[in-house]
Amino acid sequence: MRMLRRMTVLAAAGGLMLAMGGAGRGAQGSAVGAVAQANQTTVPGLVPVVPGMVPVAPRDEQMVKMEDEQAKNRNAERQKKLVEDTAKLLALANELKAAVDKSDKNTLSLDVVRKGDEIEKLAHSVKERMKGE
Repeated sequence: MRMLRRMTVLAAAGGLMLAMGGAGRGAQGSAVGAVAQANQTTVPGLVPVVPGMVPVAPRDEQMVKMEDEQAKNRNAERQKKLVEDTAKLLALANELKAAVDKSDKNTLSLDVVRKGDEIEKLAHSVKERMKGE
């Protein structure tokens, strides 16, 4: 996430520098041109530099594998939590049904209301987790 944010900021800064370099060629024109000329060189291990852009190191294969593994671990943990929460949700729903079956038409237990609230909160949590948020 940080890498993506950093790359976005660097791209925006490079675009701004490029736009400023093309628009303001007055007294600063020669200085901007010199910086752009100096940035056209390539550095070993880095992606070739585009004028006005900040060089960014290529993504290391090991880093990519590590990020993929972390994403898989997060997804596995999320799935495990979903299974646990849905099992708990089912148990609460069964308890609520049993409590409602015990009550009559004139009596509504406070325990039934609390279980309903708990089910609602848990269901919302499960829904958000399923979305991946």
